[in-house]
Amino acid sequence: MHTLDTETERARWAASAEAWDRWADPMADMADKLNRPLLDAGGVAEGDRVLDLASGAGEPALSAARRVGSRGLVVGSDLVPGMMAGAVRRAAALEGEAPVFTAADMTALPFADGSFDRVTCRFGVMFVPDIAGALAELRRVLRPGGTAALMVWGRRDGNALFEVVGGAVEALLGDDGSMAPLFRFAEPGSLTGLMREGGWSAVAESDLTPVRKVPAGQPFWQATLDMVCGHRLHGLPEDRRAGIEAEITRRFAGRAGDGMIPLPAHVRIVVGTR
Repeated sequence: MHTLDTETERARWAASAEAWDRWADPMADMADKLNRPLLDAGGVAEGDRVLDLASGAGEPALSAARRVGSRGLVVGSDLVPGMMAGAVRRAAALEGEAPVFTAADMTALPFADGSFDRVTCRFGVMFVPDIAGALAELRRVLRPGGTAALMVWGRRDGNALFEVVGGAVEALLGDDGSMAPLFRFAEPGSLTGLMREGGWSAVAESDLTPVRKVPAGQPFWQATLDMVCGHRLHGLPEDRRAGIEAEITRRFAGRAGDGMIPLPAHVRIVVGTR
C-alpha cells in the first residue's frame, strides 16, 4: 500500500505544475463538465463566500467566481504554490471578480472560524495524509449550516484513461505506488463514513459515470500522461518516453470499435454540512 506523506505529495505536484498549466486551457471544456455538478452539489450561488481547496490550475475556483458574482468571494488554494501559476494567469482574463489565490495546507488552513459559506475540492482530498485533520479544518472554516462538496475518483478500472495510461507506465517503468492515492476513496461510503465520524451532518454521495467516445488514432491521452504521470517522465530518455507512448497507443487501439474508443469515467461527489 502506498503511504502518503506531505513532502512526497508536495514534490509530486511541484514536478507536474508546468504540465497542469500547459493543459489547463485545452482541458477547460472537459473540466467544466465536472465543475458544474460539483458546484451544484455544494449549493454555490450568487453572493457566497467560497473556499476552493487544491485548486491547481484554477478549477473549480474560476467557475465558482462566475457563479458568486461581485457580491461574493472565492479563495483558491493549493499546497504547492507553483501549481497555481496557471490559475493566476487564467484569472487575469476572467470577466468580473477573480478569485484570490493563496498557498494553504488543508490540514492547517490560514482562515478564521466560520469564514466561508461553501468549501469545494475537486480531486484533492485523496492526497492528504491526515484526512481527519483536513475534514476538521474544513468544518472549522465553514459557517454553521455551510456545505462542503468534495469530488473524488471511483475505482481505477472504471476510469479508462487512468487504467490504460497508468497501466502502460507501470508496465514499462514499474509500479512506484503513485497512482494508488487517486483511488483512495473509490469504495462507496469510504469518505462519507469519515465525514460522519468527524461530526458532519446531511452527508451524502452521488456518482457520475459518463462515457466519452473519441476517434481512434489520436493522442487524446497525452494530458493524462503529462498531468498524472509527469513526475515519472522528467529526465527520461526520449526513446523510453516514445516506448511508453507507443504502448499507450497499442492498448487503446485494442479497445476501439467502429473507429471510436469509449472512455468510461467514474467520479464521486460527497457533500456534508457543518
